[in-house]
Amino acid sequence: MSFSESMKSKSQQEWQAILRHPFVQGIGEGTLTRDRFEFYLKQDYVYLIDFSRVFALASAKASQLEDMGYFARLLDLTLNTEMDLHRRTCAGFGITAEQLQKTEPALVTLAYTSFLVRTCYEEPLPGIVAVLLPCAWGYADVALHLKSKGLPKTPHYRDWIETYASAEFVGWANWLQQKMDGFADGAQSSLREHWFNLYLHSTRFELLFFEMGWQKELWPTIVP
Repeated sequence: MSFSESMKSKSQQEWQAILRHPFVQGIGEGTLTRDRFEFYLKQDYVYLIDFSRVFALASAKASQLEDMGYFARLLDLTLNTEMDLHRRTCAGFGITAEQLQKTEPALVTLAYTSFLVRTCYEEPLPGIVAVLLPCAWGYADVALHLKSKGLPKTPHYRDWIETYASAEFVGWANWLQQKMDGFADGAQSSLREHWFNLYLHSTRFELLFFEMGWQKELWPTIVP
């Protein structure tokens, strides 16, 4: 078992909770209510803005030109492919690009993106790859799992699954896995444990993000 596979194995409770989550199940079955999906899309759009910054920072911290170029391509993929999917889907719901850009980040969105950006400033490249893996690998795995059960008839849910199950996104996830495994090869056990903790935090945020979309919660009710 590779290091990346061992991290996923150690966080199986979180990954199973994601696959069983009613938001994810609703996408696969085509039964997720439109208001929940719209809320999620707006928050994910805000998330992807900072996610793009993570790729830019990762490119700057990479020591090899090949890695710099790959992170730059991932930045392009996020800005011009993934975010375009959100804009097209939202346009079909009557939500303009201007409205997307004015979306207020929810607590979970703000916490997750802040954690990612902070990690980019504080960690060398292996730590950055560790926090990127749950999103990249997780979305590809979720989409492939849903696709294996049959695509829903609802166009925007089918598009979501096909986008993240595409060869391009799966290839991105595989590349990050290989980078993580390369960093872990021969690394001290204390570093490997540190990288796993970073990975686990991101995995839990992925679960919280789907829960936020299901509950449509900007902030806890105690906040005025």
